[in-house]
Amino acid sequence: MTTGTLKIHTENILPIIKKWLYSDKDIFVRELVSNACDAIQKCRVLRDHGELTTADEEFFIDILIDKDARTLTFTDNGIGMSAEEVEKYIAQVAFSGAEEFIGKYSSQNEKDQIIGHFGLGFYSSYMVAEKVTIDTLSYRAGETAALWSCDGSSTYTLEAGSRGSRGTQITLFVDKENDEFLEESKLRQILQQYCAFLPFPIHLNGNRINKKQPLWLKNPSDCTETEYLDFYRGLYPMEPDPIFWIHLNVDYPFHLQGILYFPKITRRFEWNENTIKLFCNRVFVSDNCKDLIPDYLMVLRGAIDSPDIPLNVSRSTLQMDRTVRQLSQHISKKVSDRLSSLYTSEREKFLTFWPDIEMIIKLGILQDDKFYERSKDFLVWKNLANEWTTIADYLERHENSHKGKVFYTTEDQKQSHLVDLYKQKEIEILIASSVVDTPVITLLERKLDDVKFQRIDGALDETILDANREKTLLDAEGKTESFKIADFIRSKLGKTQVTVEAKSLHNDSVPALLIVDEEMRRMRETMALAQQQLPPGLADKRTFVVNTNSPLIQSIYNLKEKDAELAEDIVHHLYELSLLSQRELEQNALSQFIARSNQILEKMAKFM
Repeated sequence: MTTGTLKIHTENILPIIKKWLYSDKDIFVRELVSNACDAIQKCRVLRDHGELTTADEEFFIDILIDKDARTLTFTDNGIGMSAEEVEKYIAQVAFSGAEEFIGKYSSQNEKDQIIGHFGLGFYSSYMVAEKVTIDTLSYRAGETAALWSCDGSSTYTLEAGSRGSRGTQITLFVDKENDEFLEESKLRQILQQYCAFLPFPIHLNGNRINKKQPLWLKNPSDCTETEYLDFYRGLYPMEPDPIFWIHLNVDYPFHLQGILYFPKITRRFEWNENTIKLFCNRVFVSDNCKDLIPDYLMVLRGAIDSPDIPLNVSRSTLQMDRTVRQLSQHISKKVSDRLSSLYTSEREKFLTFWPDIEMIIKLGILQDDKFYERSKDFLVWKNLANEWTTIADYLERHENSHKGKVFYTTEDQKQSHLVDLYKQKEIEILIASSVVDTPVITLLERKLDDVKFQRIDGALDETILDANREKTLLDAEGKTESFKIADFIRSKLGKTQVTVEAKSLHNDSVPALLIVDEEMRRMRETMALAQQQLPPGLADKRTFVVNTNSPLIQSIYNLKEKDAELAEDIVHHLYELSLLSQRELEQNALSQFIARSNQILEKMAKFM
């Protein structure tokens, strides 16, 4: 037996690994099983080079729990180690045997990739163990077994081992603070989380853990819809089935495989939840891909696997670099390409999916110029006739009637009296009901030349006016009837922040309407998204337009001398009706509106 000292740069490295390197103690299971997979993978590589004879079906990884002895045993029949290799790869902390092996047996084949990178994973076992032993036998003929033992200090022992066949057995003597890791249910949960897709059979107390191969390894043309759905249900058992998916398979300039699913959006959907699972060589790393996946795609579900992703030393988080940015851009392109293909070849299906993909597309357009360029042709809108259109098609249809102008409303205003004014002029109105439509519209105006979006209550458009009936005749004082009506309404309304105009509308049945400046409304809605409010005086600025052709307006005007008080009440009532119909009446003003309605009815009843 020999005794040695761990060759490390500082004697405090083991306490650092134990307490601070890994954020979660569960990681030690992942690391030890990953090391076992690497040892077996090396056997396959050696076999392919003619240096070893073995069959795939012989490979295994066994994990045994012995509560009485307080031990966890991880056994594999991989490449094994000689005593010299134990001293080289175990006794020298942070010397990665994987890197040296890859250098000697370099391979571009995905199945030949080695998981380990840093040579620190083995020492994660000391997060739960007070002592660890390694009993190992190299694959080379004539070698003898070696037994390495260390109690977590910087001192270890190395002597002859008892193992009689190729491979390695690692035994953890679990300390009293970590009894939970002696429970089979706990170990099973960890293994299913981190190791469910590893390529070699993993058994826990005799029961197979990883029964399924990761679907992303299959050729997309060989995958059935049932397989895609079953894979999704395995990842997210409590969620409704996805609407469609994208199978990623990239070989250059980096290796990337995975399946991204577009989930069904429900009222209980968690938009900010990170749920895409990140794997490195089939080992689960994290369900937080915020650096790898653009923000607007974080709503997607699924799994991504890449050996090229740069991980921190504990293999738990990404390290931002050029590769991550390239991967992110490529994933975004694949998503937009899939959406474009769906829109072109299966448009009806695409439109059926729109409620679930609308927010993803619009957020992508807002956040990523490249995504906008790829997605602008399938950014669709529904009009009030329940028909779908793109902005380009809308502008082409109305080039002669209202060139460069796009009229829109919100879904809440479908029954608004304003809609009828435009419908009678056969003006197409788009519905912009999404919470992000205001910034999307602003972006489109910036991207498209000479195009202006106008909400139907955002300006008094000339298309709904009747210039032939405009009351422009001057009286003895040089005032038009329109001016006098507006002046009268203004005096009775008594709201200095409200501008009053008297106009000739083409429809006599609409007595009045409210105009909120387009830019002012957009500013208000943008600030609302940021949970901010406009200053009160600025927020209350509106234009109250009364229709000089309306019999009701004429009747109110004629009351100016007969019953000025009643005229004032009706003017206020008409103004609040306009607020109410256009969703502008504040909730605390509703009771006052009802009270005034009752007062007017009482006064009107006296004339009967």
